[in-house]
Amino acid sequence: MYSRSNINGIRSSKAQARQALDNTLRRYSSTYSQDVAVIGGGVTGLASAYWISTLPGTRVTLYEKGTRLGGWVNSKHVNVGNGNTVLFEQGPRAIRPSGPNGILTRRLIQSLDLVDQVVTTPDTAVAARNRYIYYPDHLVRVPGKGDGIISTLGTLLTEPLFKGLISGVIGEFFRPPSPPDLGDESVGSFVSRRFSPHVADNVVSALVHGIYAGDIYLLSMRSIARLPWALEAAHGSLIKTYLQMDSKTRFVPQADATLLYHLKEQGDVGFAYPKETAQYSFKMGVDTLVRALARRLEHSDNVTVKTQTEIKDIAYDGARGGVAIQTNDKQPPRTYSSAVCTISGPALSKLTKVTLPTLESMHSVSVMVVNLYYTNPDLLPVHGFGYLIPRSIPLEQNPERALGVVFDSDIVEGQETAAGTRITVMIGGHWWDNWPVYPDEGDGAQMAKAVLRRHLKIEEEPAYVMASLQKSCIPQYTVGHDRRMRTAHVTLQDEFKGLLKVAGSSYTGVGINDCVRAAAEMRRILGESEARHQTGLESFVEHPRWTEVSSDLLDM
Repeated sequence: MYSRSNINGIRSSKAQARQALDNTLRRYSSTYSQDVAVIGGGVTGLASAYWISTLPGTRVTLYEKGTRLGGWVNSKHVNVGNGNTVLFEQGPRAIRPSGPNGILTRRLIQSLDLVDQVVTTPDTAVAARNRYIYYPDHLVRVPGKGDGIISTLGTLLTEPLFKGLISGVIGEFFRPPSPPDLGDESVGSFVSRRFSPHVADNVVSALVHGIYAGDIYLLSMRSIARLPWALEAAHGSLIKTYLQMDSKTRFVPQADATLLYHLKEQGDVGFAYPKETAQYSFKMGVDTLVRALARRLEHSDNVTVKTQTEIKDIAYDGARGGVAIQTNDKQPPRTYSSAVCTISGPALSKLTKVTLPTLESMHSVSVMVVNLYYTNPDLLPVHGFGYLIPRSIPLEQNPERALGVVFDSDIVEGQETAAGTRITVMIGGHWWDNWPVYPDEGDGAQMAKAVLRRHLKIEEEPAYVMASLQKSCIPQYTVGHDRRMRTAHVTLQDEFKGLLKVAGSSYTGVGINDCVRAAAEMRRILGESEARHQTGLESFVEHPRWTEVSSDLLDM
């Protein structure tokens, strides 16, 4: 049985990471001609096509069945009169700059000549300092960096939201680890076991609503919180381990350490940013990134972009040693030396006659995103990033099943010309699982206004509302995700000889930085002769190892 990672030697030396780096650098780029298909025009597909196209002797064809490139990254500019506009983000609204994945995104932005379009939010800004959870009938500010000990203790002791947190932290020191043969566990089960059910239901479920819109009792702890999972296996108490750590170092996967040292030695860590930056966006919205990628690809001699082109079948062409793709244009199948599939697991499983049950069974949740604009600039009762709503909130306080509310006007400045207040309400997610019919956009707008009336006492009518039902937009890494991805890896190796690769939010992370990292991995695989038959799921097969690196390395 594939058991929990044994992190013997978790404090691996820097020399081990450098040795792994040396092994990586000794590999050489392929010199043979490659004809690569990239399936899906979201951020992973665009970034994959862009980076793969930089390999010498490589031709790329990007397939997108819709008319628009960019996937769920979508910034809308709305004219609200008198020549003034407001920005509505219907997908991600900010990007974090640090860590190996953040560095790769910054490199991508720099290579696309977008640095002058970047706008940053400092960690002293109200959006970085003030984050709230609504429980049970009011906003509670979550203590954070810069708060005094007395005020923090006061909040933790008096707010019902934090019931069981202090006693849970104390008790966590003495709780034994779970059995060593436990293959996986839900986030809710893990937090309940190590801290308390109140912490899981009140605090952690709210945080998970903000990232995955998912149910903590279904999502995999092993897959979405790898470090705590691994630390418990190695040391038992998480709190004790964190207290014993050097404050100037952090644990990262060995692959991340290798990448960080490689980037440092190259001296290419992307555009520089102020060290106090909490997050960043672009003057014209986050989809500046995908629009720039699309323009660059459309002007590349070795790239063909095919929108409104639906793929009907993907098969292994044994005679030619490649991947045959049949589209809806009534042309014969075209065989590529490799194919990179960035669409969802279930969508891929429908395109191939090969049985891929572990991909077919993957689940994604649907979210209603409602953007509202008010002309009153002093509308909000508090200021900050916004607030999240836990699973434990009384039904009468959240009959709409909202997940959270974002105060867009407070997050990034300089993105609009109209004064006023922008708010986004997110509704649905796992609450809507198994619903036969979703509310329509009109219902969504009314539900969002009801949430704001009840929680923030906002009675004013918005000047503009835009609602968008985003079906199956956030993949759910449920318990057993790692095991299922290992099975998918074996199937892709057996049936496609590793020439059909997968990347994107269905597999290794749902954020923009995660998708860019997956795209960079596709370039590495196709640029190294000995890696050409890798599927993109090797991280689920290889025994995970962790090492310590300096905080400065992560914050390059």
